[in-house]
Amino acid sequence: MLHPQQQQQGQSHLQLQRTAWKATAPKSLNHRHHRRIHLHRARRGRGEEYHFQHGLVAKAPLSQCDMAEELSRQLEDILSTYCRESISDDASDLANGQSHSPELNGLTNEREDDKPEESKVNGGDSGVGKQQKKTHEKKKVKGLGKEITLLMQTLNTLSTPEEKLAGLCKKYAELLEEHRNTQKQMRALQKKQNQLVQEKDNLRNEHSKAILARSKLESLCRELQRHNRTLKDEGMQRTRLEEEKRKEVTSHFQVTLNDIQAQMQQHDERNASLRQENAELAEKLKKLYEQYKLREEHIEKVVKHKDLQQQLVDAKLHQAQELLKESEDRHDREKDFLLKEAVESQRMCELMKQQEVHLKQQLSLYTEKFEEFQTTLSKSNEVFTTFKQEMEKMTKKIKKLEKETAMYRSRWESSNKALLEMAEEKAVRDREFEALQGKVQRLEKLRRALKVERNELNKKVQSLSGGTEGAPTSNPGTDSPSPPPTDSLLEPGTCPAPDTTTASTSSCSHSCPCEPQLDTDTLLEEANTQPVQAQE
Repeated sequence: MLHPQQQQQGQSHLQLQRTAWKATAPKSLNHRHHRRIHLHRARRGRGEEYHFQHGLVAKAPLSQCDMAEELSRQLEDILSTYCRESISDDASDLANGQSHSPELNGLTNEREDDKPEESKVNGGDSGVGKQQKKTHEKKKVKGLGKEITLLMQTLNTLSTPEEKLAGLCKKYAELLEEHRNTQKQMRALQKKQNQLVQEKDNLRNEHSKAILARSKLESLCRELQRHNRTLKDEGMQRTRLEEEKRKEVTSHFQVTLNDIQAQMQQHDERNASLRQENAELAEKLKKLYEQYKLREEHIEKVVKHKDLQQQLVDAKLHQAQELLKESEDRHDREKDFLLKEAVESQRMCELMKQQEVHLKQQLSLYTEKFEEFQTTLSKSNEVFTTFKQEMEKMTKKIKKLEKETAMYRSRWESSNKALLEMAEEKAVRDREFEALQGKVQRLEKLRRALKVERNELNKKVQSLSGGTEGAPTSNPGTDSPSPPPTDSLLEPGTCPAPDTTTASTSSCSHSCPCEPQLDTDTLLEEANTQPVQAQE
């Protein structure tokens, strides 16, 4: 006989194992099903790629594709039906309130070998329950007899009937508590028994469903094996056809190789004759190349001479620009004219340089054409004729350039003459400018001296005006006479200083005509007229 706590633990352990199997089994079945479908599709894709690579664009027959699709569809239906039913059963069990303690949840990881033994023990509980009840009743009767004897002995020990009643009441209260506890345990055991009966029915239904699914899966496996055999036969036939085609291609390739070898022999003979012609042409081209080298050396010398001339022109222009910067305001027209001529000469020199560079580029192109001439055997005569024509054009261009250089030389000589004339004019104007600077310096000195004298006179006038206001009754005869201002730089047209005797009677204002004033406008007009006369 098992203890009721042990029975409860075994039942909860079975329930946990069932729920774990239900949760894992559908996933594993679905995983296997998807894996099979993936492999089947991959095989079909490989077959199609194989046909496409070897020129057989036609896919597998429609009947085979339909068979594979039907088998996969049947398998999906079986898995979907049985897996969904198991999942719905799990959800209903959880909704009925079958909660498990964390200690019992750890028992799901035990081996599956212990499942049949536990199921046998739990399945035998219902048959052994009646025997347990009979033995339990017999034990109760025996226990009651012993308890009655013990009660009588305890009551006999008591003297008064009140004590005996109190002892009976205590015993009755203890028995009531034990009876209530046993009733609670009986109710819990009945509930668990009902749950076990329901689980047993569910397991039977699942077992029957699993048997049906197994039979259907076996039939599907047989059909899949037949389908695989047919696919293997078709693959063998296709490989045979491809081997035959490969043999035909190899024979055709051998024939084409023989034709190519014959053509190669013909080309070798033709190349030998062309080599002789190329050797003759190479000797001629060497002579032409030597002539071009001589012409290049001559052109380089001319270019160096022109560069030196250009450097001289640039140096002279730089000097002329430095000299002309000082007299920009007066000689704008002449400077613009000379600058334009200088710019034109520079532009022409640059054009000459560009033409020389262009000629060098053409010579480099001819050398490249000479190298290409050795490689191109079939078009050697045509290239040679074009080369001659280009040489004639080059000689014409060189003659034109020589004429242009002569013309530019004459222009350069005329520009040099103009520059010399400008230098002479500039020297004359420098002399005039120095004379004017001396005059300007003298005028500045005179202006400063007059300014100092004017300031002194203003101070004296202010002091005199202040003295007359402070002492109006002063005697004019007592004032000390101030000497008149004398300056060696004063001109004869300036006014003399007023007498101090008359200063007491009439005070000078700030705009007194007795102050020396410098006529700057007349001086500037004289300074401007002198260089104009020199120019005339």
